[in-house]
Amino acid sequence: MVRRLAVLVVALSAACHRAPSPLLYVSDEDTGVVVIIDPVTAKVVQRIPVGKRPRGLQLSRDGRSLYVALSGSPRGGPGVDESKLPPGDRSADGIGVVDVATRTLVRTIESGQDPETFDQSPDGKTLYVSNEETAELSVVDIASGKVRGRAKVGQEPEGVTVSPDGAVVLVTSEAQSEVTVVDAKTLVATAHVPTGPRPRSVVFARDAKTAYAMDEAGHTVTVIDAVAWKPLGDIPVRPNSPMFMGARPMGGVLSRDGTQLYVSTGRGGALSIIDLAARKQVRSIDGIGDRPWGIALSADGATVYTANGTSHDVTMTELASGNVVHRVAIGGLPWGVVLSR
Repeated sequence: MVRRLAVLVVALSAACHRAPSPLLYVSDEDTGVVVIIDPVTAKVVQRIPVGKRPRGLQLSRDGRSLYVALSGSPRGGPGVDESKLPPGDRSADGIGVVDVATRTLVRTIESGQDPETFDQSPDGKTLYVSNEETAELSVVDIASGKVRGRAKVGQEPEGVTVSPDGAVVLVTSEAQSEVTVVDAKTLVATAHVPTGPRPRSVVFARDAKTAYAMDEAGHTVTVIDAVAWKPLGDIPVRPNSPMFMGARPMGGVLSRDGTQLYVSTGRGGALSIIDLAARKQVRSIDGIGDRPWGIALSADGATVYTANGTSHDVTMTELASGNVVHRVAIGGLPWGVVLSR
């Protein structure tokens, strides 16, 4: 009996000290919250109010904070006459900082006007934020919460990606169909790389010598030489069951081994899988949701998570089978998704 009790105590102690399961954090652009989902149970755990129009989001380098881009600009979108929209609430612009442990918004730091997406410096001390309405990249010191510099970039900037060594920042320009390369120290644009129409995001290859831009209106992924800063060609992206609007590449994430790129296709409703060595799409998993945008990958590389705006849900797609294994309804307009470490 004593031995059984000892074994039970050891088992309970191990359970108490076991690392917590990863969680999904999803920005809901419509209701102003970040939704927390347990990917194991596929259940909503909590909703954290953060402010107006949360879109881009990332965990801090140490995993203790969640950064969320907030915007006071009214929501537009396809077919919307922006001249008839109400004026923006600039007091609502900023980067919300959520304490992961307490699951509360603890402060909002400066961001420049209408922040949409951002990326961090390798040391986790700086945020680089795209300001769509002013065609700028704002450089934010996280500790002070202040903008310490700005760089002019292409019109309607959106996607922001810092190179692995932190030397340059890539910013997509939707209006000019290019990627601006900004020197992280001088904040001077050193190159402008043409892409397909309306690039939305950029992902570096594992060796950082190549980058890939997701071109929404071009139905392509542009391959970029990240040494000479020139385009190397476009990879067509097509769903197996073509939607009326065709594939609309939005977000991308590398496979764990770095050999494939997984691409969310927006109104194409599919997940495109690209072989990077062959530079071609090798598979399309259709029907994952309506307007999949934000995309993340499980730690084991077996499951892709997508935030699907107009089907108001988050899907978990098993890569091996191509099946959507879970579909979590959260309402609103899911935009971005990240997975805790």
